[in-house]
Amino acid sequence: MWLSFFDAHNTVTPIDFVGLDNYSEILGDPSFISSLVTFVVFSLFIVPATYGLSLALALMVARLRFAQAFFRSVFFLPTACSYVVAAMIWKLSIFNGVRFGLANTVLGWFGGSDTAWLSTTSPPWYWLVIVTVRLWLQAGFYMVILLAGLQRIPRTLYEAAAVDGARPGWQVFRYITFPQLRATSVAVVLLLVINAFQAFDEFYNLLSTARGYPPYARPPLVYLYYVALGQGQNLGLGSAGAVILALIIAVVAVVQARWFGLGRQED
Repeated sequence: MWLSFFDAHNTVTPIDFVGLDNYSEILGDPSFISSLVTFVVFSLFIVPATYGLSLALALMVARLRFAQAFFRSVFFLPTACSYVVAAMIWKLSIFNGVRFGLANTVLGWFGGSDTAWLSTTSPPWYWLVIVTVRLWLQAGFYMVILLAGLQRIPRTLYEAAAVDGARPGWQVFRYITFPQLRATSVAVVLLLVINAFQAFDEFYNLLSTARGYPPYARPPLVYLYYVALGQGQNLGLGSAGAVILALIIAVVAVVQARWFGLGRQED
């Protein structure tokens, strides 16, 4: 915050105080605004997809009578993988755009043609690559959180539903399981939105090229990285952007928590 009020080029000990100039400059930069649009698009993909997959995995693992700990560990294991390593595997082995890549090989089995997945031309297939790598990395973590929420639901509710004639499956899930997971679901969605704001590794490692980034494919942290640590090394402007981003995350988190009633006790 201190640096954001100074003209800090290539130094963390600036002396030229500029007041709010850095804030007005970055708010007027179309690249910063487009980075926020990138976050919105990315969130619309990754938040519901991760929540849905995590909930499905949690429901399946919760129904297992044997080897539950094994499958819980298997699904959680990708969380331990580095985002950089996973991004490079996706880029070089799965979605590399050549015929022997895994994605194009599978397409070939069904008569599809080779696709340049990370090309900057239309259609933007790179969104599929970015979303799937993060989905693989974080679904297991949120599965464990939702699984803990499932285990807190009293069994007596399901027994009472069975006595009342509720059919197992969708009816039980809709009227008992999902409502009882409300508090856990709100916390998971809140964490997913905050993590989407912090997206960096997959965008940087998958889309960084000599020609730069395609339109609306550079999230806020990647933008701030190039501003503060790129060729210009404008640490003052980058710090102003970091403060603005932190405030946006705080506001979004508070509004979302209030909207969904995070921490509100049930009747």
